[in-house]
Amino acid sequence: MPEAIAGLEIPETTAVAEATKIAQDMTGPLIYHHSRRVYFFGLIHANRLGVKPDPELLYLAAMFHDTGLRTPFSEVEQRFEVDGADHARAFLAERGFSAAAADTVWTAIALHTTPGIPGRMAPEIAAVHLGVLTDIVGFGLDGFAHGQLNEILAAHPRGDFKNEFLREYVDGQKDRPDTTVGTVNSDVLEHFVPGFRRTTTVERILNSEWPS
Repeated sequence: MPEAIAGLEIPETTAVAEATKIAQDMTGPLIYHHSRRVYFFGLIHANRLGVKPDPELLYLAAMFHDTGLRTPFSEVEQRFEVDGADHARAFLAERGFSAAAADTVWTAIALHTTPGIPGRMAPEIAAVHLGVLTDIVGFGLDGFAHGQLNEILAAHPRGDFKNEFLREYVDGQKDRPDTTVGTVNSDVLEHFVPGFRRTTTVERILNSEWPS
């Protein structure tokens, strides 16, 4: 019988079980609980919008979306979102998922911090983004049913999530600060990392090699 929390089922598949263990082992309790909340919050948003994401793909994307903060997928210096997306794509490919399914999960993870775009894409991509927004900045929280929300938080408590997540967020990117240029991640590093100042788009344009 599938596991369910707050009336929301977790797909009962081998890939789901393996992804859950990987997330627990790779990221630790903070990101694991965050990732599970993202799945549940994403499902709630999808239900409210009347769209039907593939629950297995949504779960896999949610569980891998922050893995790049802890363990970069490769030696290539790249955005943490892309690290996690690459890791997830390899995971799906190794388990025989279609290229289309792997692309959907990759895109959901790669764009999960990008404002304005994922919400207008495939249901899995939109749901991950909206689930992240809810858990990080409280987007749409006032419209959640209290009983359902309380049940999710009882299973996956936040604790001192705001402060602990910011520490994880910074630690995962402080050694590759240039990858944050042009992303929402840069202001986090500017706030917490002494001496780091983000390069603005105006500076990039004015300091380019073009004479005018």
